[in-house]
This record gives sequence, structure tokens and C-alpha cells, in this order.
Amino acid sequence: MPNTHVPSHPRRFLFLLTSSRAQGNTEQLARYAAQFLPTDVEQEWRDLNDYAMPDFVDQRHDADGTYPAPQGAMRELLDATLAATDLVFVTPLYWYSLPAVAKKYLDHWSGWMRVPGYDFKEKMRGRRLWNITVTADEDQSFAKALVESLRFTAGYMDMPWNGSLIGYGNRPGDVMQDQRALAQATHYFA
Repeated sequence: MPNTHVPSHPRRFLFLLTSSRAQGNTEQLARYAAQFLPTDVEQEWRDLNDYAMPDFVDQRHDADGTYPAPQGAMRELLDATLAATDLVFVTPLYWYSLPAVAKKYLDHWSGWMRVPGYDFKEKMRGRRLWNITVTADEDQSFAKALVESLRFTAGYMDMPWNGSLIGYGNRPGDVMQDQRALAQATHYFA
């Protein structure tokens, strides 16, 4: 049965920046790849560091297990998430995993799924999930835990997983010398 929550046109990409460094290697690779999106695709770029996300408190087993509707910046972030047809996690590899701000954002999905009347999980079904990451090691296997966590998230949410674009960059700007990653970026969103 087709998902009626994801409009077929226009596509709207939400790029979720999660690095502790502005315009770092991962963001540079993401912006390079985004240049190759069709011109009719909307792009929205949000830096999750700009949101004062409270720590997530697990209330699933308290009283009725529901959560209050998010307010302020968290409501804005929820609305941006639901407005997207495609979510792109722009996540540098930090200690073999997602940056803390990306994990905190995903933790809040647990609450959003339990806000009465929001139907968050149902509305996310069918939206596409992507990942762009850069590692400081040429061995891409170090990114496996990060990639798998997002792939499992996509599976749980019934979102098509579109894989990871992985580049190499140790010092600022290095990724723009990674010819393999740049070549893959030209058709990553195809």
C-alpha cells in the first residue's frame, strides 16, 4: 500500500548538519553532492547544534507512556523533519559512531512517536534516509557502526535506506582531494 504521507513531488531534502566544526569536511562533501540534485528538488539545511535540545528522558513506562507535544525549537525541528521527503544525516565519524547531537536528535524520535495525535512513525514511513560521513582514516570500515545505526533506524521506521557516501579527510578541506568520494558524490542522490 503506498504511503500517502510522502508527497511524490516536489521532493524536499533536509540536510542535518551534526559536526562540531562549521563547514568541516563532512559538510563540504554534502554540499558538493547536493549540487547534483535536480533543480526542482527543495533543499533545507539545518545545523542540529543550533537547537538547544534537552536531554531525552525515557518515559515509555511511566503512567500512560505518552509525551507532551514538543514546543519552541523542538517543535520547529519536528516540523522540518515531517516536511522532508528525504533526510540526509551529515555526520562526521566521532569515536566510531554518530556525533552526540545526531544521537540526541534520534533519541527525541522515541518521544515524538508517543505524542498523542502526531503519528510520527506512520508519517515517517516511506521517507528516504541518507548518510554522508567523512572519516579521518582511509579505512572506511571504521564507519561501520555509524552506518549500521542509521541503517537499522531506517529499517525500524520503515524508511528506505539509501546508504552512506563516505569520504576521507583528516585535516580541514582534505575531503575535497578525495577523488573517489567526489566521483561518488556526483551520482549519490541519483
